[in-house]
Amino acid sequence: MPFAELSATSNFTFLTGASHPEEYIRHAAALGLSGVAIADMNSVAGIVRAHAAAREIAREVAARQALEARQGPIGPPAPRPSPPDWANCPRLIPAARLVLREGIEITALPMDRGGWASLCRLISLGRQRAVKGTCDLGLADVLAGAAGLSLLLHPGPGRAWQAQARQLAQRWGGSVALLLSPRYDGRDPARFARLAGQAARLGLPTVAAAAPILHRGYRRRLADVLSAIRLGVTVDRLGRHALRNAEQRLRSEEEMRRLFAGYEGAIDRAAALAARLRFSLEELRYEYPSEVAENDTPTQRLRRLAEAGLDWRYPGGAPARVRGMMEHELALIAKLRYEPYFLTVHDVVDFARSRGILCQGRGSAANSVVCYCLGVTSVSPEIGTMVFERFVSEARDEPPDIDVDFEHERREEVIQWIYERYGRHRAGLCATVIHYRTKRAIREVGRAMGLSEDLLGAMASQIWGHGGEGGAGAGASGRDRA
Repeated sequence: MPFAELSATSNFTFLTGASHPEEYIRHAAALGLSGVAIADMNSVAGIVRAHAAAREIAREVAARQALEARQGPIGPPAPRPSPPDWANCPRLIPAARLVLREGIEITALPMDRGGWASLCRLISLGRQRAVKGTCDLGLADVLAGAAGLSLLLHPGPGRAWQAQARQLAQRWGGSVALLLSPRYDGRDPARFARLAGQAARLGLPTVAAAAPILHRGYRRRLADVLSAIRLGVTVDRLGRHALRNAEQRLRSEEEMRRLFAGYEGAIDRAAALAARLRFSLEELRYEYPSEVAENDTPTQRLRRLAEAGLDWRYPGGAPARVRGMMEHELALIAKLRYEPYFLTVHDVVDFARSRGILCQGRGSAANSVVCYCLGVTSVSPEIGTMVFERFVSEARDEPPDIDVDFEHERREEVIQWIYERYGRHRAGLCATVIHYRTKRAIREVGRAMGLSEDLLGAMASQIWGHGGEGGAGAGASGRDRA
């Protein structure tokens, strides 16, 4: 069974990881790994990009295999051949590295969808307790809320760590293992021997990981620049905070077996564990509140509200064309089971208008007669040329997106009502991960290199707009929703 890396740190561990999540996936394909766990510190924000990269590789490899099956190994070249260095389709293994207030670190890997829910709840709990940008999780939280997770304990010093590890082992039994990762300092064999003995005393198996912060060695210099920015010093003053070498990178199975000579069982256990971690982001779907009221099903309630809105919008009678458009929309919404979503948006808008809070739906929702009749939008789509399928499409296989703007002075009233109606634990604001734009990246990197502010200002002034992808080194332009 091919080796899988179970604890990779990406640039979503801000100013620490020096590689993008998608770079790990693509390089894993070149190395022939079976999978990669993107395990950032108290965050799962980076795995969406890795998931998209894994899907892209799978499509390319499947297309190449299908072409070879039709034409044989000898035949006309493929119109879009897969990159020659992609040896296989590595699987993304969702994960996070939980850093607890007691000092213990745990790579948490969801075994199934329930485990994913446990991981997300733990991170949400820690984020809600702490100030913005930090996380406050304790050992008690993991002891109570790690159902469905496989826990890899990072070795720590002292008896306190051993006591904490013993508590986790007693609570979660076979779901806990001790993580072995090299430090590349010439003392790894002795360290592995000591940790293997410690694991045996705790009754834990060992699992091997390279624990990379780079996908390839040439990112070492970038990693040092990131460390300098994080610590607020120049690169030449990093001292022991600089990387000793470029070894902390993603590794092939052959390299891992060389590094773990005498402890190859830990590599085999990593591969076996990866095979048991079957959760995929593909399993996730939008799950809307049922929105049942007055003994109506969601379908019946949506139709009743839409027809009442039709009479309200067209007091003299709706044109036959509009009625036909509404029937078409209701049929497609019912087929895709999106009625609860439309009802939720209706209820939020209805509450705002009952309080005199200005609100307005916008975007592609304006193509919908149903949204117009529910009062979500204010312009009838009959006067335009856009079709409803631009908003909701069976072929696109993704839920609709209804954007509603509320007057900013009273937006908090709407948010508090949503909390009261659905429960604070079921309602959340969209999280965004801010990345460096090119100008800011030039200034931060320049300071780390010891350049003067005058020179940095002159360099940044040559950049127009926000810059492009990759201009910020370890940070992409724009914001990622998590």
